[in-house]
Amino acid sequence: QVQLVESGGGLVQAGGSLRLSCAASIRTFSRYAMGWFRQAPGKEREFVAAISRSGRSTYYADSVKGRFTISSDNAKNTVYLQMNSLKREDTAIYYCAAVLWSGYGSAPREEMRYDYWGQGTQVTVSS
Repeated sequence: QVQLVESGGGLVQAGGSLRLSCAASIRTFSRYAMGWFRQAPGKEREFVAAISRSGRSTYYADSVKGRFTISSDNAKNTVYLQMNSLKREDTAIYYCAAVLWSGYGSAPREEMRYDYWGQGTQVTVSS
């Protein structure tokens, strides 16, 4: 059974940084593409970033491109989301997601493609 546990959320001032972590209990972590999504109050969940099985291909929502960086450590079964230059509009619950993915160099950006989800971690950005 796949379990994903996010950590690293919190309260930060605008312009600050946070690093989210997602620890995955997956025996074959390297076979999974990983993604981060977020849901702000009153809004639908949206794509933030994704990383391929190889770790060499990354994808970002336009709203976070240049500010957020997704990375993974296969030895630790962990995926990270480094968030810099945070804005108030980044306030949301951030979710880690995983999918058993055949494409070694790609990762999906669609929420519906992901099979496993963490419980989420709250990120609040104050002005």
